[in-house]
Amino acid sequence: METEPDTNDIRKSSHSNKARPYFCTVCKKRFATKQSLKHHKVRHTDEHTEENLHSCSQCEKLFANQHYMKKHMNVHSSKYKCTDCGKCFRCNRDLTKHRRSHSGEKPFECTVCSKRFTTSGELVVHSRIHTGEKPYKCHERDKTFSHSGNLRFYVVT
Repeated sequence: METEPDTNDIRKSSHSNKARPYFCTVCKKRFATKQSLKHHKVRHTDEHTEENLHSCSQCEKLFANQHYMKKHMNVHSSKYKCTDCGKCFRCNRDLTKHRRSHSGEKPFECTVCSKRFTTSGELVVHSRIHTGEKPYKCHERDKTFSHSGNLRFYVVT
């Protein structure tokens, strides 16, 4: 019998994932801080009904809390706007990553094979090819994965 995870449950992972040690027991998404996980958990609570969501006044998108809605509002303010294509982003980090799609810049290089990547996260995932690290473990079967998406796909199928 499978039980529904407790949405208030905050867990620190037992397997090593130093960059994102906290994970949501509902959707298995990982977070670097306990605070980030707490913000995320709102998405899975019973209060996550349309009456309790925050609505964007510009495009009527709904958000689980005011924090997410305020970050979203930056896409309407042109605060983080790409000068090449006009697309707007929630934060400077997202704009910086996007700009690399125009410039072709790949500042992150693998020390083993010299392959280059646009984000540090892509490099981390790639590096697992060389190290053999598989930090994502299926809790139902004895199977591990190098990428979280592969674990989600495996659990669903």
